[in-house]
Amino acid sequence: MSEEARLNEGSNTGINIDERKKMERENFTIWSIFFLEGFSQYPRLEVVLFVFSLVMYLATLLGNSTLILITILDSRPKTPMYLFLGNLSFMDICYTSASIPTLLVNLLSSQKTIILSGCAVQMYLSLAMGSTECVLLAVMAYDRYVAICNPLRYSIIMNRCVCARMATVSWVTGCLTALLETSLALQIPLCGNLIDHFTCEILAVLKLACTSSLLVNTIMLVVSILLLPIPMLLICISYIFILSTILRISSAEGRNKAFSTCGAHLTVVILYHGSALSMYLKPSSSKAQKIDKIISLLYGVLTPMLNPVIYSLRNKEVKDAMKKLLGKIPLHQTHEHL
Repeated sequence: MSEEARLNEGSNTGINIDERKKMERENFTIWSIFFLEGFSQYPRLEVVLFVFSLVMYLATLLGNSTLILITILDSRPKTPMYLFLGNLSFMDICYTSASIPTLLVNLLSSQKTIILSGCAVQMYLSLAMGSTECVLLAVMAYDRYVAICNPLRYSIIMNRCVCARMATVSWVTGCLTALLETSLALQIPLCGNLIDHFTCEILAVLKLACTSSLLVNTIMLVVSILLLPIPMLLICISYIFILSTILRISSAEGRNKAFSTCGAHLTVVILYHGSALSMYLKPSSSKAQKIDKIISLLYGVLTPMLNPVIYSLRNKEVKDAMKKLLGKIPLHQTHEHL
């Protein structure tokens, strides 16, 4: 029976619409356990997804841990990009570790469950790491802008104190907005405990709400705009100035070096923001839920795995540090800034 029909039925029995909605809100259950539907409709696909997710997760841990070790063990002076890459790698490890282990267990289990506290932690960590990365990518774009458009003052503008503050702002912004969203989501009355997702993804949980909350929907929209289109706009503005500067470089070698410096960051931005925008800033649809799960899997597994690969291949400083770590180049090799 549709919502309108049930409300009309309440009107015919002497109960007005407001009273009916109040009764429905009071009739919800405080769930202590949730069932994750995941990919249970495709049992044969689950084995393939398990192998894929396990390989990607192990590669994510290995690649990002290696990048963190490089930033710590490399004795040469640290550039701002080193600091930001270390933060980015740590975020990717936390982000994937919040959801992928649960996914791996559930793919091989007949009962795909998660307790309330586990669901809350999973939701918070995913939102916090994802939101922080959105802000950090915008910060990294500004770093590239200063490095290319104002190279003579780069070390003054992007000094260690400024970089530390920028990284801190990214973390505080992401963690606080995630705390706000998670707190609101957990206070909403839920009329079911079957989540049509493989994790406690906030949009999938909110679909279980007994009634739609204007406050929660508004806050979700505002936060999504602040953390997705606005950072993306700042990144685009930075790269417009960067491209304009690069095109004025007379030597082909200089242009190639500048493009190489920005290529890794721009690739990560396109992968990350493309997936995020397709998930959080589109109309909700039951038909699109299956696509959302696939996008979420790629967004949560593939992108964090590719980040260290992209930066290692496109960043000369990271490649030199990796060779040094493996003992392939002399320890006294001079440091070349980005």
